[in-house]
Amino acid sequence: MDMVEMSNDNNHNNNPPTSRTKDFFASPALSLSLAGIFRDARANAVGPASSEGEEGSCGGGGRRDIDPTVEISSENSGPVRSRSVDEDFDNELGDHDLDDFDEDDDDGDKKKKKKRKKYHRHTSEQIREMDALFKESPHPDEKQRQQLSKQLGLAPRQIKFWFQNRRTQIKAIQERHENSLLKNEIEKLREGNKAMRETINKACCPNCGMATTSRDASITTEDQQLRIENAKLKAEVERLRKAIGKYSAGATASCSENEQENRSSLDFYTGIFGLEKSRIMEIANQALEELKKMATAGEPLWIRSLETGREILNYDEYVKEFKVEYSSNERPKRSIEASRETGFVFVDLPKLVQSFMDVNQWKEMFPCIISKAATVDLISNGEGGTKNGAVQLMFAELQMLTPTVPTREVYFVRYCKQLSSEQWAIVDVSVDKVEENIDASLSKCRKRPSGCIIEDKSNGHCKVIWVEHLECQKSPVHSLYRTVVNGGLAFGATHWIATLQLQCERLVFFMATNVPTKDSSGVATLAGRKSILKLAQRMTWSFYHAIGASSYHTWNKVTSKTGEDIRISSRKNLNDPGEPIGVILCAVSSLWLPVSPHVLFDFLRDEAHRHEWDIMSSGGPAQTIANLANGQDRGNTVTIQAMNVNENSMWILQDGCTNAYESMVVYAPVNITGMQSVITGCDSSNVAVLPSGYSILPDGIESRPQVITSRQEEKSTEGGSLLTIAFQVLTNASPMAKLTMESVESVNTLISCTLRNIKTSLKCEDS
Repeated sequence: MDMVEMSNDNNHNNNPPTSRTKDFFASPALSLSLAGIFRDARANAVGPASSEGEEGSCGGGGRRDIDPTVEISSENSGPVRSRSVDEDFDNELGDHDLDDFDEDDDDGDKKKKKKRKKYHRHTSEQIREMDALFKESPHPDEKQRQQLSKQLGLAPRQIKFWFQNRRTQIKAIQERHENSLLKNEIEKLREGNKAMRETINKACCPNCGMATTSRDASITTEDQQLRIENAKLKAEVERLRKAIGKYSAGATASCSENEQENRSSLDFYTGIFGLEKSRIMEIANQALEELKKMATAGEPLWIRSLETGREILNYDEYVKEFKVEYSSNERPKRSIEASRETGFVFVDLPKLVQSFMDVNQWKEMFPCIISKAATVDLISNGEGGTKNGAVQLMFAELQMLTPTVPTREVYFVRYCKQLSSEQWAIVDVSVDKVEENIDASLSKCRKRPSGCIIEDKSNGHCKVIWVEHLECQKSPVHSLYRTVVNGGLAFGATHWIATLQLQCERLVFFMATNVPTKDSSGVATLAGRKSILKLAQRMTWSFYHAIGASSYHTWNKVTSKTGEDIRISSRKNLNDPGEPIGVILCAVSSLWLPVSPHVLFDFLRDEAHRHEWDIMSSGGPAQTIANLANGQDRGNTVTIQAMNVNENSMWILQDGCTNAYESMVVYAPVNITGMQSVITGCDSSNVAVLPSGYSILPDGIESRPQVITSRQEEKSTEGGSLLTIAFQVLTNASPMAKLTMESVESVNTLISCTLRNIKTSLKCEDS
């Protein structure tokens, strides 16, 4: 028996440890700590034992001992024998080894007792020496075992099985520890899941399914679309019921069980908001009449400022004209923002009207202003298959391109009316009952009769007169943007008109087929041009969505080493092919610079100056591969730039856009192979882009004139610029990873260095 066992030993010794063995002890520190834990446990569990063996009483004979040749570690190569419960118990005890024993192989003689040799416990010196070797090599080879056996006076087999037992014990302890950690993690996930379910249940109204708070981020775009379709279907079902006259008592009784689900829009408003449909239409018509007067009236209702050129509402005249009643106690608590602007846009009248009445097209027309929008319910579809007379309840979240200015959430009724064959009106007005029943917090911002008068002109042009009239609860605004917000520029008519003009202009350039060569350099085909412009549009819209104060994001304020206030937000992309998969960190900072907006915009968009501020360029120049005009202004261009980064070529897709209100430079590194296919006209929807960039606003100083004069040469409207810089970085390619402080510090350094480079290049370090 002993000879056979020694043969097995040799087989094991000739086989080197496998990779699994090495992986198990990948952390020496863990092995050492676990070995120490085991020694303490063993000392407490096993008391002092005599060096001589004791006869047991089990089975009427001597104690049954473990066969020391049994392979108990799955890490060892060679044949493996199964272990009994007794073997597991003795192995768990630790350092007992048998010197030798004999066993009769005759199965028929079961009464014969085994001969038992005396055994002993390893001395503390032997254990210390074996522990020392175990720390260095958990799997000693034959040579090491022979050397240690001579040193300690033990048989090589005793040393071999001591090491096997020690590995098994440590593995068992480690597995118990890992199981405990996994159980704790599972429990945390269960608690988090339960909390999320409770939050979702509390956050939705059981009647209409709408969020009970305006800051609820759980409503996805899909939910909004389903709600819109549901409202349309309810209205259509009600219209068909009325048409076929199925309102008998029997029909009413048969459908009484589903009355709550199948309420019409009229029932919806009567039951929830306490408003009849006739009252809604009365409010909409009154708002339309007010909008028409506000759009066409001159002085004394509107007075043009000689300093800024903008029209200012004479509020006393407004109260007198429209018989507005307000309490003297309530008026100081609210601020009134009123503005009017006129502009021409390159778009057909029917298409423009449709874009206002379709919530998705409306968001796409104003992507930098509207962060969220939904049609809550449809009150009227319009007449004769047109949008004339259409009324719908809508929700919108309005933002600036900075997280430092809070968003504005507002519910309003939108009414579309044809005034003549060439003129339409789109009017928005908030309704008190609607707001109070949906969310009382929305009373912070209300729309007084606002909207636009659209007049059809020749050659696909439209004249738009926009009136924006808001009543907002007074609240503190960041000092950088106080003038812009309180002056009515941030959410005023100028911003809406400028954005509408830019988007319509971009649509014209996208659809153009006779593009001059100078406006499409570097791209040989029309399909390639459209594919690049579509990718640039998606990149820019993604940038708008990422840097606002929308409830989609949670912003945390940190301060960089150079003193800049930086807002940090992170998100996880699980499966969207349009941006990199993993954990994405967005960092945004805003500051004032004593440089005019157009000078700052030209500096940031020009590839000749890119190496002055872009840290990634390493000081090397950027070369333009393609340049596509995307608007009438020379700053509205989409370019593909190439530069060398650490001796590797990198392509940058950049979109520059400017209008009368603000300018933006948005860019993102792109995969060269993927971009080459886009240039040839291939689909760009699967090209991943992670945009960074800049938003530039005038600081609004010109709205505070130092003198009153009609002389043009004495006016000063240059002022400074409000610059918002935003970087998005992929911190980890695994969506399950967590954000680390090292990533936050890295992006803070990136912002600080970039701002320092910009200030140095523009000679405004002291700003």
